[in-house]
Amino acid sequence: MKQHIVIAGSGFAGLWAALSAARAVSLAGKTDSIDITVVSPEPALHIRPRFYEQSLENMAPDLSAVFEAVGVRHLPGWVKEIDSGGRRVQVKQRDGHSTTLNYDRFVLATGSNVFRPPLPGLAEFAFDVDSLESAHALDAHLNRLPSHAASKARNTVVVIGGGFTGLEAATELPARLRNVLGADAAVRVVLIERGAKVGPDMSDESLAKVHEALDFCGVEVLTGTGVTAIGADGVTLSDGSKIEASTVVWTAGVRAQALAASLGETTDNFGRVVADPMLHAPGTPGVFVAGDTVRAATDDVGNVAAMSCQHALSLGRVAGHNAAAELVGLPLHAYSQPKYVMCLDLGAWGAIYAEGWDRQLRFESEQGKAIKREINTVWIYPPVPDRDAIFAVANPDYVIVP
Repeated sequence: MKQHIVIAGSGFAGLWAALSAARAVSLAGKTDSIDITVVSPEPALHIRPRFYEQSLENMAPDLSAVFEAVGVRHLPGWVKEIDSGGRRVQVKQRDGHSTTLNYDRFVLATGSNVFRPPLPGLAEFAFDVDSLESAHALDAHLNRLPSHAASKARNTVVVIGGGFTGLEAATELPARLRNVLGADAAVRVVLIERGAKVGPDMSDESLAKVHEALDFCGVEVLTGTGVTAIGADGVTLSDGSKIEASTVVWTAGVRAQALAASLGETTDNFGRVVADPMLHAPGTPGVFVAGDTVRAATDDVGNVAAMSCQHALSLGRVAGHNAAAELVGLPLHAYSQPKYVMCLDLGAWGAIYAEGWDRQLRFESEQGKAIKREINTVWIYPPVPDRDAIFAVANPDYVIVP
């Protein structure tokens, strides 16, 4: 009877878990005795890091040919329940039916969702760029603005959350507004951060460039300020004042998809399973965690993988390899990713490229923008559907950022 590796999710971690597992099975000459199945709503990689952009073309490249090239099966649906004792998962298929998949090894790579606290009006009136669907909804809303009566509210966007997504969205929005309202429109974009500063853990030099870009793009910044309510006509701030705005974009953090918590493992404050170096869910035999569902050390000096595609690409490779390696008798590989880089898009100003966990500036403006374009349009996209080419870069020690 064939053994079975099941992978939940076809994002950055899920895709590369499948390709790395297929590589390990092939290396061991076991392709006839092990099946690999990816469960996700569609065989596509959603390019989530780009959903803040105005153009949403080619943001969900099809993976069918890639999976076919390496012998991976795709099942359209969602893993709804993990029975770790019975080593099976319950899947709700896209056609409405339910099915059970037995597994010998399971990789959880279902990613994360935008964090939505019980803030009055958040669910009803705020947009986000967390999913392709929500990015399209924001784009459609912006394109409808010219049909509204001219007003300060119509011309104003409030972005809540001064992390990387908030910064990228906020610096992109002035140009997006002018594209729909006219080049001479008096547009206003306000970025609100409840903390003392925008841009987490940046070096002083990098943060100075971020503020230079915000000024250049015409983005107002309010720090040390919370939002207490969101309405159809704007937001109420923690000091009781209001900003009139027809558009509110929520970017205040993400949490691991809820399936991670169902394992009953120790989780961090982002809902990520705390894994061992091989990316096992430590108390759940046969289960590995990858991408935004795992809290894993990147090095031996205390740094932990961020919830980013940069880390998901490597975490997926390691989890997939190890899941297969345990079945075919290959050595396991400990996750390690000591080099960290940040490339932050900052609208018309350009971008910054920084290295290290303290984000030391290396490139800025147009040089940074060129690197960001390369990352966004080449590095993070799926490989060509060629088996040998895929296996050449699917090894668990492949260096994502040289």
